[in-house]
Amino acid sequence: MDKSVVAVVKTAPENVERDVLELFKLAEVGNFLDKSKVTILKDNISWHFPYLSANTTPWQLESTIKALHHLGFAKLSSVHNNTVVTDCEKGQRLNKLAPIYEKYAVSEYENFNKEQMRWIRYQPEAEMLVLNKIYPKGIHIPEFFLDKNILHLPTMKTHIYTTTTGAMKNAFGGLLNSRRHYTHSVIHETLVDLLAIQKEIHSGLFAVMDGTISGSGPGPRTMTPHDTDFMLASGDQVAIDAVAAKMMGFDPMSIKYIRLAHERGLGTGRMEEIEIRGYDISAVSLDYPVGNNAASLVGNMLWFSPLRVLQRLFFHTPLVYLFVFGSFFYHDFIWWPVFGKRRQAKFRRQSPWGQLFERH
Repeated sequence: MDKSVVAVVKTAPENVERDVLELFKLAEVGNFLDKSKVTILKDNISWHFPYLSANTTPWQLESTIKALHHLGFAKLSSVHNNTVVTDCEKGQRLNKLAPIYEKYAVSEYENFNKEQMRWIRYQPEAEMLVLNKIYPKGIHIPEFFLDKNILHLPTMKTHIYTTTTGAMKNAFGGLLNSRRHYTHSVIHETLVDLLAIQKEIHSGLFAVMDGTISGSGPGPRTMTPHDTDFMLASGDQVAIDAVAAKMMGFDPMSIKYIRLAHERGLGTGRMEEIEIRGYDISAVSLDYPVGNNAASLVGNMLWFSPLRVLQRLFFHTPLVYLFVFGSFFYHDFIWWPVFGKRRQAKFRRQSPWGQLFERH
């Protein structure tokens, strides 16, 4: 049986566009995406503030668009989603992505804007682990996604609830509607269900992961950024997440969403069954911690402790807006001004990638 391929390059600000094109060739993008179809670019805006290590970087996006054009993928579009703490329009602007979409005439859509996106009921062919139980009235997806390629643009980082986050988690904000908080107590199973659905509805899947700046600690927002100079790409969403997890110092098969996806045949999670092309990662072990912040401590208590029996009361009633406001207030009005802004300013002064962001 052929191994899944994950391409990895070690890059630098002055070489990143050339290296991303090489990355696409190493990962054989043409085997996974159909040039005759529209390719949706799904960026990763975990936070609207320009917090490097949390979001798709402008060089990741622009290099990807230029590589796609060079390889004959002319039909590009993009989708963005709001979360309880993220304003996608603000995020596109502050993270310097909006001018890139405009420069290359890539049409943009906000998933939850009813004027742009029609959500339809979808019955998956694959057996669902949890989504059919969470949404007994039916699973709904954006009609726009049907029969189109999707290219995920995740960031290499840790996550307070899933240990790591990457290509599989990037679908969470695209395929689920604004009630996706219903799924947090079974987040690993949810990611596996979403990958199964993606394989049914999309004409092709691919991912380009930014590890030029990676994040450790209580992600996906309140992290410590690190210069790591890597870019990864693969047509196997499970394999690219497994390789990124290994590079960050984790055993991929010990992470539940990777193991479940592997066991269900949705991709490859075992390192010995993955072919790494490009950079030799055998000596890479970043040894990243995860940890908690104030928001995750509350989440752990309500989603994973015995108090989870009260989830319907807390999250399926208007009480949920108290938690939405609490998360928004903590991230935007406490952590960002007290810790994040200063941490990012220091990082941008010292990091070549931070300086590239300033110039971009």
